[in-house]
Amino acid sequence: MLDLLWDDCHSFVTEFILLGFSVGPRTTPLLFLAFLMIYLLIILGNGLITTLICLDSHLHTPMYFFIGILSMLDLGYSTTTVPQMLAHLASQRKTISFASCVAQMYIFLVLGITESWLFAMMSIDRYAAICHPLRYKVIMSPCLCGIMVVFCGLCGVASALVYTIFAMRLPYCGPQKINHFFCEVPAVLKLACADTSVNDRVDFILGFSVILIPLSLILVIYVNIFVAILKIRSAQGQLKAFSTCASHITVVTMFCVPAMVMYMKPGSKDSPQEDKKLALFYNVISAFLNPIIYSLRNKDVKRAFLKVTGWGRTPE
Repeated sequence: MLDLLWDDCHSFVTEFILLGFSVGPRTTPLLFLAFLMIYLLIILGNGLITTLICLDSHLHTPMYFFIGILSMLDLGYSTTTVPQMLAHLASQRKTISFASCVAQMYIFLVLGITESWLFAMMSIDRYAAICHPLRYKVIMSPCLCGIMVVFCGLCGVASALVYTIFAMRLPYCGPQKINHFFCEVPAVLKLACADTSVNDRVDFILGFSVILIPLSLILVIYVNIFVAILKIRSAQGQLKAFSTCASHITVVTMFCVPAMVMYMKPGSKDSPQEDKKLALFYNVISAFLNPIIYSLRNKDVKRAFLKVTGWGRTPE
């Protein structure tokens, strides 16, 4: 009897309605154009960095290998959400099927958690480059870099599966309206027809393992990096070492801090408008800014761009 009620409750909701952003009809076209422009720039920026790293042999180093993976992840998880958001802004129909919602939730979590761990791997790379420069290429071998990326991916796949299973095990009998612009776990859980306290605990534990542990590892590594930098006698050498870390610290802060606030706070303290702003920051804004941060002051990337496009060639 209980099994029948469970099945009926699950089958009752076949689609959800994504409310998106609360804006007037006059503001909607401007919001659509703004997000469309940002998304096109995300594709252009991350696609360009990935292409340059593949084509230019001078960028075939561990650091740029990780940056290339980061660009692909940024492109992937923004593509998971932004095109649908644009479609809903341009149309009166704002529904998403139950299966599509689950798929979007899972793919977004896989890519996001993988990126969180990738930041920790990138900090290890910076530690090896600054603290052990003579042995850097031996320590950060292609094999080790590949293992690191596979580890990040497996963490993403496994953790996202737990998140999604615990969210979808709950009955969803209505209402159907998700006060968000995509199917994110905290927003979907609000529609469950059951107690979500277990999910809150699971989310906190997983948030600790996929956000706080990588952040703690990054913090410990950077303490050692800064101690090593302070031992450099040359002021120019110190500045160069600090500059190689500044970009990484910036992107970690932009991504991990909002994600930590979103997934580790109790469900009772959720604010839909604040949640949408946080999600927009680590989902769209960070993916938009990462290529700029890594390329704007990066001479290697600029040199590779000029070389690939042929603009850097001098006429004979």
